[in-house]
Amino acid sequence: MQRGLVIACMSDFFVQDLKPFATGSPGAPYTMTTSAAALQSLWDSVSTEDAHRHAETLTEYINTNGLRTLLSERILDELLDKLKDKKQAHLRERAAIGLGAVASKVAGKNAPMPLGAEPWLVNAIPPLLDGYGDKNEAAKKAAEGAMGALVPLFPPEAAAELLEMLYNVITSGTAKWQAKVGALKIISRLADLAYEQVGDELTQITPVLTQGMHETKAEVSKQAIKTATKVCGVIDNNDIRPFIPDLVGCMDRPDTVPDCIKKLSSITFVAEVTGPALAVMVPLLSRALNERSQTVQRQSVIIVDNLCKLVRDPHTAAMYLPSLLPSVERIEQGASFPEVREHAKSAVQTLRAAFAEADKSKDDPHSTDPVAAQAADREHALQCLAKAVQPHVPAGIVFSALGDSYTRTGLEYVARLLVRLADKRVVQAEPWNDVYVLPYLRRVCETPEGAQQATDAIRAEFEQRDLDRFGKPEDDGSELDGEKLCDTVFSLAYGGLLLLNHTRLRLYRGHRYGIVAANGSGKSTLLKAMRDGKVEGYPEQDKVRTVMVEHSLQGEDGSKPILDFVLGDPKLSHKSKEDVAEALRSVGFDDEKQQTPVGSLSGGWKMKLELARAMLIGADILLLDEPTNHLDVQSVKWLENYLVSNTNVTVLIVSHDSSFLDNVCTEIIHYEHKKLKYYHGNLSAFVKTRPEAKSYYSLAATTVKFTFPPPGSLMGVRSNTRTILKASHVSVHYPSMPRPSLVDASVSVSLSSRVGVIGPNGAGKSTLIKVLTGEIVPNEGKVEKHPNLRVAMMAQHAFHHLEQHLEKTACQYIRWRYQDGHDREITEKATRKMSAEETDQMKVPIVSQTGEKRVIEYIVGRSKLKKSYQYEIKWVGLEHRYNTWIPRERLLELGFSKLVQKFDDFDASREGAGSRDLSQKAIRSELEAVGLNGEIAENNAMGGYSGGQKVKVVLAAALWNNPQVLVLDEPTNYLDREALGGLAVAIREWAGAVIIISHNQEFISALCPEIWNVENGRIVSKQRTDIASENFADASQTSTPAGTEPNSAAPSAPGSAAPSAPQSGDENDEEDMSKLKAKKGKKKLTRNEKKAQEERRRLRLSRWLMYGGEREPDTDDE
Repeated sequence: MQRGLVIACMSDFFVQDLKPFATGSPGAPYTMTTSAAALQSLWDSVSTEDAHRHAETLTEYINTNGLRTLLSERILDELLDKLKDKKQAHLRERAAIGLGAVASKVAGKNAPMPLGAEPWLVNAIPPLLDGYGDKNEAAKKAAEGAMGALVPLFPPEAAAELLEMLYNVITSGTAKWQAKVGALKIISRLADLAYEQVGDELTQITPVLTQGMHETKAEVSKQAIKTATKVCGVIDNNDIRPFIPDLVGCMDRPDTVPDCIKKLSSITFVAEVTGPALAVMVPLLSRALNERSQTVQRQSVIIVDNLCKLVRDPHTAAMYLPSLLPSVERIEQGASFPEVREHAKSAVQTLRAAFAEADKSKDDPHSTDPVAAQAADREHALQCLAKAVQPHVPAGIVFSALGDSYTRTGLEYVARLLVRLADKRVVQAEPWNDVYVLPYLRRVCETPEGAQQATDAIRAEFEQRDLDRFGKPEDDGSELDGEKLCDTVFSLAYGGLLLLNHTRLRLYRGHRYGIVAANGSGKSTLLKAMRDGKVEGYPEQDKVRTVMVEHSLQGEDGSKPILDFVLGDPKLSHKSKEDVAEALRSVGFDDEKQQTPVGSLSGGWKMKLELARAMLIGADILLLDEPTNHLDVQSVKWLENYLVSNTNVTVLIVSHDSSFLDNVCTEIIHYEHKKLKYYHGNLSAFVKTRPEAKSYYSLAATTVKFTFPPPGSLMGVRSNTRTILKASHVSVHYPSMPRPSLVDASVSVSLSSRVGVIGPNGAGKSTLIKVLTGEIVPNEGKVEKHPNLRVAMMAQHAFHHLEQHLEKTACQYIRWRYQDGHDREITEKATRKMSAEETDQMKVPIVSQTGEKRVIEYIVGRSKLKKSYQYEIKWVGLEHRYNTWIPRERLLELGFSKLVQKFDDFDASREGAGSRDLSQKAIRSELEAVGLNGEIAENNAMGGYSGGQKVKVVLAAALWNNPQVLVLDEPTNYLDREALGGLAVAIREWAGAVIIISHNQEFISALCPEIWNVENGRIVSKQRTDIASENFADASQTSTPAGTEPNSAAPSAPGSAAPSAPQSGDENDEEDMSKLKAKKGKKKLTRNEKKAQEERRRLRLSRWLMYGGEREPDTDDE
């Protein structure tokens, strides 16, 4: 009776949450019947589709009554029992479907109460993996689907909990081999989802994978090798990365250790060595040090010596290196050769020096065993959690937070996470609230508000513990004279991903800082956080004016004159028209230019306009995100002079232009282990200090490999020097412009073309390319191309391809673009749109020889006719059986060129993309081939991509239909040096034609032997030059791989871009593109001529046999 009174006084929400537990109340039978009925309906479902519907009903019940019902009403127990049923396959399938629905509809990101449910679902992993080996195909697919929904629920810092379950399956003697293969594949996937955390776990992962490699089942062994290769890819040491296949080979076959050590001994270690690298290297070195060969011992101790000098973290050294010391000391004392003993002595000294800091901590009387300390930390975190949630747990049900098994399961899981977060100093609100703490506490607390209060209380305590444990960040000793604009300690996160952790941002007036890090590290995110005031402790705008200059004019009203556009900025309301006009003149906008529309500006001029706006605002701190993108050489020089001369402005620069950073920067800010590290001097001085950063100067693809698909074949093109695209005397005059943008331009392109288009901003480079690709129609002249030609275009503002699809993942975008078997973006080009005159032409009837008049409705298809094509015409008002075939030349003569071109482009696109597999796996593979992380491509919406990642998506989408011509307008924008090196190598080795517009002289000179110089709308010169192969780090490797040629008859690889190749625009300018006939073949011999030829050859052979001497050659003519 007393318990019933307690329940009656509670809120509706609480009553709902109590229903499953009120077994003695009148409402209990109804609740239990409901859950039982939902499960029974699932078991009784007559089909897979029916099972999915009933599973959704079950999840609605759980969402309504709370996650506790999984345990209290034994829903999870019954699902697991049915999943293990040995006799009834349909029950195993239904149980797997139910678990998958719970993982996605109850625990997923889009659930009513998202995330935080995996602590109670983790025990379902082994039986679900066991389902991978189910003989019933439906049950097997259901188990795979459930695992696919369950694995993403684990946040990165919970990777250890997931791996622990997978280890048990892989090392089990009773698990099915399919379950082991499935577990290994999940570990491979984790290497993408949580690469940092997988690196932390490499010490535990390596022995498990080694055991998997030695499994008797070949499928398990092969997958273990693949997984080890993938997992070792998390090693961030560029010295070791090239040897990962050899390291994995040593795990599989210990007899290969000497060969691997020999390869490793040939490299010079310069990059910092961290825990993941040591986790793989130490077991290898331990084996090598025990080899009997003096050569292997010598090489091993040298590697130990060099490697250990680069271990900067004493805790890392103490964790991994002690196991090497006894073996090295043994070699020092007992090696046969004095030289080996000397090398071993040096290695021993290096090891002992590395241990010095760790030994000090061991001598500290207050130090404890690391394992015991971790256990104590977990217990402390658990007690903190229990104390914080106790006031907010459902009263009358859980009298002690840790006394309830459901609550304790969740809190113990979160406690393990808290220990890792504390060690990594992750105490900021965003990751705690979004990913790591709040989602779990919402599952155990009565209300979301109570869960938030408990989270805030725990975080406050851990913030204080962090301050007590680590103190304030140490001063790096780089205090400088001058006015300090900003000095703050902050952390920066993006969702659950921690970018910067308790680091110091220190900025002085007049200093120019270059921010250096790899793509995706968060450089632009940092600038945007400073712009938006989201950096903790950053000064307010009224104290320090911070202005960000970026490419943000794409969405603005392009019809406004430039002067009016700038005057309309609310931030410049205090500026007079004369002040604005003068500022515009200072960056090159004369009075005439100021009256042109904003939309007519090229990329370079738009960037200048953004800089002028920043100057007018009067910034104290100027944030420049890729400022040299689209700027010509003169404009870059002007910008350098402007920044250097304005000593009162502090500048932060994110740029991949190494020469610009060299000429401008006074300091380099480098991302190192989630910290900002300051280096005095420019980029060159930084590289001297950190030699591993040499990739900022060479176009080497050391860790980023781009691979382009081979170009499609072209009918009638037997040589890669034959013209396939040609523009003759074309001119373009935009209506809003006072003068033409392009005048009398004539160019041609062949498969061997490697063309660099250069010239100042606004010269007409992009207009020329748009004419060639069909995006605009010239006012004068004509453009001819092979009917089957496919041109891939990456525009100057590459992101415009993606603007309408930012909610899609990269894989979804490519599937949308090519889902109809052709490129859907083709229809947006101007050359595919009918003008009024062309629409009228479609209505003009064609008169046949018999006098019959017919009107063309559309083209149905085409087929080869001699050296050209004929087209099947569907007539207006007639059935398809009356369709007629008309030659291409006749249609062009009658004025239907636009209709023919539209069908040619459509058919060519369909030929390239129609045969491509649009499966998730194939699309992901294509995106990975251009350097985009597969997990990001498959799971993350493009709205959160960095600039470099978006460029890779656009490039992969453009290459999807196997084009023969690749046009890149400013391809170096947004790509870091590693990615730029990968792109350069891929272009060099590709067998199709490439046209590049770029102001990056280094990139152009390394790839393009042919240069088109455009000035004032005219092509002032077309010249040839030797390519600067020294710009490549692998300059000696310039050959094109076999099998990439589009036509097997092509005599040479265009990828080498040899200077002796024929010039695209000279020798072939007069070639008739409308016919595209192959060279005339030799006349076929008649029977009598063949007999005469054979007789002549017989007589020559007889004379040679009789008289000897040099034999006359047999030819076709004699």
